[in-house]
Amino acid sequence: MKQENSVNNQKLAVMEQDIKIARSMSLVTYKIAVMSGKGGVGKSTVTVNLAESFVKKGYKTGILDADLHGPNVPKMLGIHKTELMVDENGMVPVETANGIKVMSTEFLLPHENSPIIWRGPKKTGAIRQFLSDVNWENLDVLLIDNPPGTGDEPLTILQSIPSLDGMVIVTTPQSVSLEDVEKCINMAKKLNIRIFGVIENMSGFICPHCNEEIFIFGRGGGEEISKKFDIPFLGFLPLDINTYQASEEGLSIIDKDPGSEISKRILDMVTKVEENLKNKRG
Repeated sequence: MKQENSVNNQKLAVMEQDIKIARSMSLVTYKIAVMSGKGGVGKSTVTVNLAESFVKKGYKTGILDADLHGPNVPKMLGIHKTELMVDENGMVPVETANGIKVMSTEFLLPHENSPIIWRGPKKTGAIRQFLSDVNWENLDVLLIDNPPGTGDEPLTILQSIPSLDGMVIVTTPQSVSLEDVEKCINMAKKLNIRIFGVIENMSGFICPHCNEEIFIFGRGGGEEISKKFDIPFLGFLPLDINTYQASEEGLSIIDKDPGSEISKRILDMVTKVEENLKNKRG
């Protein structure tokens, strides 16, 4: 009997949290997951710059850094040393100078180099708490920076958010990345989640001396996989030293150099996503 009561209490707690998640997410107009098949493809950098682009277009924007073991978003935005606040409405996202609201496990760590050593259930619980107990207020766009792959964390995000609008997938041109991207695409199909498009990152290198673009890792793999699965291709982003330097300074390239070719490409990508969002909502 005690065991049965315990199971029932757990089910009730999950149902209550689902209601809180639905209430919290209902205050966000558009919810977009940013995914990658493998690590090291620049997904967090892309997420930060997409967020800055949405802000430039007038959207109230937030980022949920769901990469629990590698929470890099706060550092890329220059807010990694900020203390998390809590009020009567829940956890208060940290806000950047440009108004981007951010939630990340980085704000919960005692030190920057403190590891999070959690098993699956605890990670799932943390993500669901971010969704239910963070006071996002009224956002136009929430970007969720997922850890790579198709495991506990991304699955929790994709299954827990009611009316998730869709996902953007980041890849590099190499076949090892593209093979893993196919798994992400198939995951989205099984969960009936719309894919707004694929971004091919690290697609070439722009020489800072002569501005020639050299395709170190090849080119076109992301575009080919988009055609294979009949999903939109959002564009190419090359390796660029200015983008790297901006991240080291706690800035996005959109913020540091809005007139650069990279910034123009990212803004164009956001325009394509924006059009898909409006078409989806009618």
